[in-house]
Amino acid sequence: MLIINVKENESIDKALKRFKKKFEKTGVVKELRRRMAFEKPSVERRTEVIRASYKQKMYGNLES
Repeated sequence: MLIINVKENESIDKALKRFKKKFEKTGVVKELRRRMAFEKPSVERRTEVIRASYKQKMYGNLES
C-alpha cells in the first residue's frame, strides 16, 4: 500500500503526480500486463527464433 503524505499548502495535482510516480516505480501495472499475456516458454522461444531470423534476413544483407 502506497502512502503519500500531502504537505501543507500543496495542491492535489502535485500530490497525485507524486503518487503516480511512486505507483509506476512499483511495477504493479507492468506485472499485471505480463501475467495477463502469459506465453508458454516453448512459444516464447519459437517467437524469439522467428524474430531473429527475420532480423537476420532484413539486416544481414546490409553488411555485404
